[in-house]
Amino acid sequence: MQGRLPQMQPTVVLLREGTDTSQGTPQLLSNISACLAVAQTVATTLGPRGMDKLIVDERGQATISNDGATILKLLDVVHPAARTLVDIARAQDAEVGDGTTSVTLLAAEILKEVRPYIEEGVGVHVIIKGLRMARDLAIKKIKEIAVTVDKSDPQKFRELLLQCASTSMSSKLIHSQTPFFASMVVDAVLSLDQDDLDESLIGVKKVPGGGMQDSLLIKGVAFKKTFSYAGFEQQPKSFKDPKVLCLNVELELKAEKDNAEIRVNEVSEYQAIVDAEWQIIYRKLEAIVATGAKVVLSKLPIGDLATQYFADRDIFCAGRVTSDDLKRVVQAVGGSIQSTTSDIEPHHIGTCGKFEEKQIGGERFNLFEDCPQAKTCTLILRGGAEQFIAEVERSLHDSIMIVKRAIQNNHVVAGGGACEMEISTYLRNYSRTIVGKQQFIVGAVAKALEVIPRQICDNAGLDATDVLNKLRMRHDAMGDTWAGVDVESEGVQDNMKRFVWEPSLVKTNALSSAVDAACLILSVDETVRNPQSEAQEAGPPMPRGAAQRALRGRGRGMPRR
Repeated sequence: MQGRLPQMQPTVVLLREGTDTSQGTPQLLSNISACLAVAQTVATTLGPRGMDKLIVDERGQATISNDGATILKLLDVVHPAARTLVDIARAQDAEVGDGTTSVTLLAAEILKEVRPYIEEGVGVHVIIKGLRMARDLAIKKIKEIAVTVDKSDPQKFRELLLQCASTSMSSKLIHSQTPFFASMVVDAVLSLDQDDLDESLIGVKKVPGGGMQDSLLIKGVAFKKTFSYAGFEQQPKSFKDPKVLCLNVELELKAEKDNAEIRVNEVSEYQAIVDAEWQIIYRKLEAIVATGAKVVLSKLPIGDLATQYFADRDIFCAGRVTSDDLKRVVQAVGGSIQSTTSDIEPHHIGTCGKFEEKQIGGERFNLFEDCPQAKTCTLILRGGAEQFIAEVERSLHDSIMIVKRAIQNNHVVAGGGACEMEISTYLRNYSRTIVGKQQFIVGAVAKALEVIPRQICDNAGLDATDVLNKLRMRHDAMGDTWAGVDVESEGVQDNMKRFVWEPSLVKTNALSSAVDAACLILSVDETVRNPQSEAQEAGPPMPRGAAQRALRGRGRGMPRR
């Protein structure tokens, strides 16, 4: 049977017709190009002279920001590989609060530096192994050179926190008012419970109008005047040492008749029901007055009857207080939120040194100050346009997170590219001591780290080549660990002495995330895109006849018009 033709194998159709599959080295290079395009978008926002981006969404709402995570979130990146950079920027923002642009640039630059080796056919797993080796070496080096600040001296530790906050603001819209806002941020974070430092207890309220210097830090709680009923203006608006009662109770007449059905035969019976409803709400109000509370707050509405009742007895009340504000009030004044007006004990009620209703800009605010156990505070931000105030809020959030991390990890490094250049020098020297392909990969990471000082120079209009040559000389030949870019003098300075400080956690987290993202993108060798998946989620197509009947409104079970 030697002359017999080989039997043909049947063709197996695995994927739906129209499925787009891309694989191999060209696909990998395409993914790297997409990541580089994303990084170029945010590159100009880095450093003290970084520019802002104006992003307009589909509803026409404009956002002005130079925060990397905010920009990437608003860009709506559709390329599946490039979305990885968006994810690491968000993770950096959530974990540390700052360094979102840096982590995106580092990841893209690492991919750019290893791209020639991929084109030459070096195995991807060899490259990934080299990247992880470089990451471990770099993080170890950062921990070695980081300066530990003594927490025992409160004044010196406060100065450290001020420098860290100031450094994080240097590239923001509010850099012209850095001393004012840095002091505000440090005071805000230090007012929290130092065990958990829950930044959600720092309330931020935005009031358009005025200048940035009109912004306030309330060491307590402030929230806008809630919706009020008749009788509200008769209530006193200022108290000294008042008792504060927080409720989750609706004090309105309509609350008693919900979910109830009553059948009556005579008018007198109906009148008895109405009287009973009034008695129920009056019992609630009398129970509240009996506690001695002078300020009554509730998550639920407080109606006009209750508002007038409290006004007649010189009690201030506010209903429809948001849950976040009420939570912070409880943190400040003590006590707890009650879901009933019966059996209220003295320890359920809080107190504060001063309560007042105050006009701030075009809004009226309820302020709780001089609280005995205040573990919360409120920032009231002022400014011209709403977009401007929103960017101030984002800038302060970054600074708050930086100060929080500096308190939890009191190790700092110098900013302005100094830390990156020192690690780059260390990795470059280390790569010369090893053999094999890993030498080139570690060297590629060393070169990629130079993107941070280079981009700072480019954004400030400096000669990046000249400044980088000076930095290499200072770090390699002179052993100047903290030499970094100085935008003010347009040269190189010791940034540790200039108090350009950042928590070391920012650098270690950024480097680790960037290398992990690069390894993830390099490990993808095929992309399968099914364009019909959206149609499948919408359900099977309707038969043509049924569709026409549905459009005419004459399908089965539908009335003929």
